[in-house]
Amino acid sequence: MADFVNENIPEDEAIIIELTDEDGVSAEFEYLDTIALDGEEYVVLIENEEDAEGVIILKIESVDDETENYIGIDDEETVQKVYEIFKENHKDDFEFTD
Repeated sequence: MADFVNENIPEDEAIIIELTDEDGVSAEFEYLDTIALDGEEYVVLIENEEDAEGVIILKIESVDDETENYIGIDDEETVQKVYEIFKENHKDDFEFTD
């Protein structure tokens, strides 16, 4: 996937979430968008680090009204489709470098 530069979202307005993997390791990510595709929803995140280069796309699995799980996606075609929608939706917000 292409790198991009976030040009329009001030750092103090960023939505930061902390995710914990199955090994108990936590990391912070900046929320970028939620994308709907084929009846499913996907979250687009980037590591909350200055030198983060690419986005991370995870499938949203609703547990209940207040809880969601984010699941890795094995299907590269789905990842690419979600990423293309993200790029189109944010072409004025980010500078994408392919």
